[in-house]
Amino acid sequence: MDDERVREWRAGAAAPDTVLLDGFHALKHALRFGGDVRQLLTADRAALLALAAELAEDVAPAVAALAVELPEAALRTLVPRLHPTGVVARAGRPTSAANLAALGRRPRTAPVVLLENPRNLGNVGAVIRLAAGFGATGVVTTGDLDPWHPNVVRGSAGLHFATAVERLELPELPAGPLYVLDPEGSDIRTVALPDDALLAFGTERHGVSAELKARADRLVAVPMQPGVSSFNLATSVAMGLFHWMSGRPPGLPLEGGHREGYGANSRCQVSGPG
Repeated sequence: MDDERVREWRAGAAAPDTVLLDGFHALKHALRFGGDVRQLLTADRAALLALAAELAEDVAPAVAALAVELPEAALRTLVPRLHPTGVVARAGRPTSAANLAALGRRPRTAPVVLLENPRNLGNVGAVIRLAAGFGATGVVTTGDLDPWHPNVVRGSAGLHFATAVERLELPELPAGPLYVLDPEGSDIRTVALPDDALLAFGTERHGVSAELKARADRLVAVPMQPGVSSFNLATSVAMGLFHWMSGRPPGLPLEGGHREGYGANSRCQVSGPG
């Protein structure tokens, strides 16, 4: 039976629409936000069920229905590095059509974050985690980095499934006013960010491209002390989204790109690593 599970994993992992969920928190969020979890393997099923009952009781029944125990040695042959929780799962990646529909829905009640040609997988994962937490409609990347790379999904703790994440070219961007973060822009504290904005961020080294700046409806800047060259990408996105959220009336629900499947009894608004 163990060999059969291993063969099933390897066959499924080779499918182009498969997403690796590395660790319990990625699994938790995929289930909570309606992800199509197709296989769940663990080195210790009893420990996994106890963890789910303690930290994510809303998805505990789904975890119990899916979890299959395999020896740790077998699990280590299936992934480059076994997560400390001893949990690996695979899920179906949302279709581009579904993501584009979410990104293009009008009226849009929360911004889309645009990352132009990002380079660091962990940074992109952190941005997606922020976007989900702030209720952004989604995250769009340009360039050759795959925003669904396993290391990005690990960095987001599986919160790809809580928002729309897609790679596009600049001419394919969803409609909406384009606000580009750039040192030459107006102080962000003086600018109101509309709900349907596209908030664009470039790389830490080079900033945004001339093409993206030319498309901008407004350039805005986060003030920095003299001599400081840049903020970390995820930090900049956090400041931009917090500024947008600060302009909304307190108590107004965050809608954004959240998918169906959220458990209202969740106790895990803030998760640790993994």
